[in-house]
Amino acid sequence: MKILLKVKRFTAHITPRVCSRFISKGQTFYAPQNFSDYEDIRSTYKLDLPEYFNFASDILDKWTAAEKDGSRHSNPALWWIDGQGKEIKWSFDELGFHSRKVANILSDACDLKPGDRVIVILPRLPEWWLFNVACIRAGLILIPGTTQLTAKDILHRLQTSGARCIITSQELAPAVDTISAQAPLLKTKMAISGMRKGWLNFEDLYRTANDKHACVKTRSTDPMTIYFTSGTTGSPKMTEHNHCSLGLGLTVNGKYWLDLTPSDVFWNTSDTGWAKSAWSSVFSPWIQGSCVFAHYMPRFDPTVILETLTKYPITTFCSPPTAYRMLVLCKLASYKFNNLKHCLSAGEPMNPQVMEQWKANTGLDIYEGYGQTETVIICGTFKGMKIKPGSMGKPSPAYDVQIVDTDGNVLPPEQEGDIGIRIAPQKPFYLFSQYTGDPEKTASTQKGDFYLTGDRGIKDKDGYFWFVGRSDDVILSSGYRIGPFEIESALIEHPAVAESAVVSSPDPIRGEVVKAFVVLSPTYTKYDQEKLTKELQEHVKKVTAPYKYPRKIEFVQHLPKTVSGKIRRNELRNKEWRKE
Repeated sequence: MKILLKVKRFTAHITPRVCSRFISKGQTFYAPQNFSDYEDIRSTYKLDLPEYFNFASDILDKWTAAEKDGSRHSNPALWWIDGQGKEIKWSFDELGFHSRKVANILSDACDLKPGDRVIVILPRLPEWWLFNVACIRAGLILIPGTTQLTAKDILHRLQTSGARCIITSQELAPAVDTISAQAPLLKTKMAISGMRKGWLNFEDLYRTANDKHACVKTRSTDPMTIYFTSGTTGSPKMTEHNHCSLGLGLTVNGKYWLDLTPSDVFWNTSDTGWAKSAWSSVFSPWIQGSCVFAHYMPRFDPTVILETLTKYPITTFCSPPTAYRMLVLCKLASYKFNNLKHCLSAGEPMNPQVMEQWKANTGLDIYEGYGQTETVIICGTFKGMKIKPGSMGKPSPAYDVQIVDTDGNVLPPEQEGDIGIRIAPQKPFYLFSQYTGDPEKTASTQKGDFYLTGDRGIKDKDGYFWFVGRSDDVILSSGYRIGPFEIESALIEHPAVAESAVVSSPDPIRGEVVKAFVVLSPTYTKYDQEKLTKELQEHVKKVTAPYKYPRKIEFVQHLPKTVSGKIRRNELRNKEWRKE
């Protein structure tokens, strides 16, 4: 975008950490504390739920005021680079100015009212952050999506959510046009640049938009955002969060796990379509008044990551274990990270050997965190806490986390069970509100007094939690959550496939990958299997998002089934992981 992508000269001065305080609606946010005082912090941690809350007015605008009276560090709020020489640095004041104009565009040009749903599918561009904030200001429900979505994926999200508006780039606009007629509730399509028939042009609208906007007064319990998340069966489900579950709930992430202050420059590498991007690229750092660093980087490149950590004054870095596994394969000793102080990882279990290699070459530990789309951080290794490599750490101060049996009874240490969060007698407001439109699925997550995460784990005698695996068949690959049903549905559309079963398979870089066991149709049994494997992989890439395709395919004569005819995925999965 020509107006917004204007290079500004700004020098970030990194100073020693200072104790800062920020007050909003009676809440007090203090700078990070050393988690050697873990038990004291857990016993005293509390955030009250206000009746009304809006992240834009109650957090961001207060940091703007702090900038103006000189009480906030001089870091920008957002520092964006494209790797080709362009960069943007916005203060909180500038972020407010731009986001108010965008909020007016959404309300006026798009004719959206508070409570309307908006799908935003954009790469790591400054506009993505603006639409996040603008939707909050206008009281709209944001539905993010990864740019890897296919037309079929987008149609499912439009039809299921009833979104009235979709915002994306020129690259994805043609895919939207092929299916938009099948989404009768969709009224507005907007591209962030360029002219296209039937689409609003964001650049033109921005030029004339009013920068005065009164932030909508939202209740804490009003829905704010919806994330589509994959499950074992059926299409992705809508996970709904309200204004407080993220806008206040992620205080625990920013303050205790990320260990952020206004003097920090924080880089989280997550894709904009995933909840982790909102967690760590919007709410957690900005609650703490920190600088969000962003690199356009359309494809993950370990060399670019390391060069960026060397060149820019990034103090805090978060990336999934897959990224660290790739980074330690590079010549780490040739890079100097003069400002980097704190490294974190989430999305899947971290290999202890990778942690050791990173520490040996950088002198820095990697602190693991465990959470879900439905939650803020559940467990973590917090600053000042002893690190047990491979462990998820201890429970977040926000939750009472336990290992429970199938009836919701708490199990003693060293016994495997379901990882649960206590929700009785009172459900923590940090948890998601519901699976929208699916009360049965919402209810299924509760067992006794606990919300079940769907993960299996063990708690050791020191109170550290250890991840064992999913209790369902969902595959966690490179931080992505992939439902087997989606892949099986895509495969069965190909004439060569009579039947298929999809499970996870171990992989040294990605942790686990998608593997498909395929029973061929009679007319395809004599085909070249190597050629057919590539054909099926390309087919899945076209039918669903490319990151979901099966990297491994094995052709079999039959699939193991129960007496009722259901495929026994667990038997195939155990075979892959050599547990038979």
